[in-house]
Amino acid sequence: MRLFYCGDVVGRAGRDAVIDNMQKIRSEYKIDVMLVNVENAAHGFGATPSICREFLAKGADVLVLGNHFLNRRDIIPFLDECKTIVRPANIPAINPGKGFIIYELADGRKILVIQVLGRLFMEAVDCPVQAIDKILQQHALGNQVQAVFVDIHAEATSEKLALGYYLDGRVSCVAGTHTHVPTADARVLPAGTAYITDVGMCGDYNSVLGFDIKTPINRLCRRYIDDRLTPANGQGTVFGIFVETDDKTGLAKDIKQVKI
Repeated sequence: MRLFYCGDVVGRAGRDAVIDNMQKIRSEYKIDVMLVNVENAAHGFGATPSICREFLAKGADVLVLGNHFLNRRDIIPFLDECKTIVRPANIPAINPGKGFIIYELADGRKILVIQVLGRLFMEAVDCPVQAIDKILQQHALGNQVQAVFVDIHAEATSEKLALGYYLDGRVSCVAGTHTHVPTADARVLPAGTAYITDVGMCGDYNSVLGFDIKTPINRLCRRYIDDRLTPANGQGTVFGIFVETDDKTGLAKDIKQVKI
C-alpha cells in the first residue's frame, strides 16, 4: 500500500498548497491512500465542514484532526456524519466522532487510521498507549487490516519517539504532528514501522509556525498575549511523508519526507 500524509494544514496558505498539489502527489507517487491533517485549516484553529468537504472532493481520502478538533462548533455534527475523519482516540468517548476509522480501498484492502494526543506539556488526556492497545486488540496488522497508520499529535519529541519504538512491528507507520516544524528523522524502525517525529506543516513558512510574525514577536518581547494569532498568507509549502508498506505483513518498506 502506498500512503501519503500531509502535515498540519495552517490557514488558507496551507489549504491552497495542499489542494493545488494533491492530484500531482497522487499521480507522481501512485498513491493508494491520501491522508491530510486539517487540525489548523480554519484560520489556524480547527476545521469547518466546508473545508473538510473541499479536501475530500479534491482528492483526500482520510482527514485527521488534533487538539483543536472542537474549536469550530459547526464541526460537531460533521464529526458524526463523516465516515472518513478521525479525532483523538484518548479523550472521553462521549465526544463526537471517532478516534479511529477503517478505510477500505476500491480493491478491498483496508487501512486502520488512529490518532492520539500526547500528554507532556499538553492538556490532560487519557493514556495514548492504552487507547492504541485497545484498538489494536480488535484490529491486528496483517489480519483484519493491511496497514495501520498512527498519528501522535504531541509537543514532546521524546514522547513521540517512545511511542514509535513501543509500536514498532505492530503498526505500519507512526507520524508525529502538532509542532509544525519538520524533523529530519524519517526512517523505518528495526522491527519494520515507518517513523517521523514531526511531519511538518502545510502553510506559509515565512512565519512563526504558520502564523503572522507580529503577534508571536509581541508575546516574546512583552508577554503581551491579547492579540489573536493570524495565519500568514504568503506562498504555502507542503510538507508530507510518503510511506510504502508490504501488503502481506503490513510493515513499512520505505518512508520519504516530501517538500513541495
